[in-house]
Amino acid sequence: MTNTMKTRFYNADSAFSYFLNEIRCNGVEFGDTKALFNVGFTMEHPTDMVILNVERNWNREYADAEWKWYLSGDRNISKLGDLYGKIPPIWKRMADKDGNVNSNYGWQWKRNEQLDNVIAMLESNPDTRQAAISIYDAKEINDGHYQNDTPCTYAVQFTILNNKLNMAVVMRSNDLWFGFCNDQYCFASLQMLVAYELGIQCGEYYHYAHNLHLYNNKL
Repeated sequence: MTNTMKTRFYNADSAFSYFLNEIRCNGVEFGDTKALFNVGFTMEHPTDMVILNVERNWNREYADAEWKWYLSGDRNISKLGDLYGKIPPIWKRMADKDGNVNSNYGWQWKRNEQLDNVIAMLESNPDTRQAAISIYDAKEINDGHYQNDTPCTYAVQFTILNNKLNMAVVMRSNDLWFGFCNDQYCFASLQMLVAYELGIQCGEYYHYAHNLHLYNNKL
């Protein structure tokens, strides 16, 4: 990672285009990827979450379907198939024998009523530092729960600052090409949902990935 790496971007598209070039030019060979490590950056306008990069040719229709799937809280990939018309192969590979996945983040944030609790915390105390949603659960590693599908996201945290809702997403691993484009869309949508419930505007979105990478076939 270069010392002059940018850390603030207007929107998701500008962040994607920048890191696409940065990984290709300065990434470290790591397995079947080139990667940057400990990458953190801010998107100043998270509601502007459409990826316009021509090379990427991003599919907003799919991202919308994935977001609706998360909202449903149904972690079975058949629900995504109903919403999108087909199930992408990556989800089929990640699903267990019953068609369930761990990386439906909506299912994760509804467990233990985490999302409702976050909204309630922020309503009762706008200065709280406890408005966080845990996605990755280390207790589930040893029971085989993560055999096919280990969530890439550790946690999401919300903070009200200057009467705007800021959000931070912390990830162990993030594939820039597919993962970041769709993940930021869903998390920004979540930020908008929480802001709406609180009656305030969205602030900034901070995105951190320990390993931000491109697979070799995208280099």
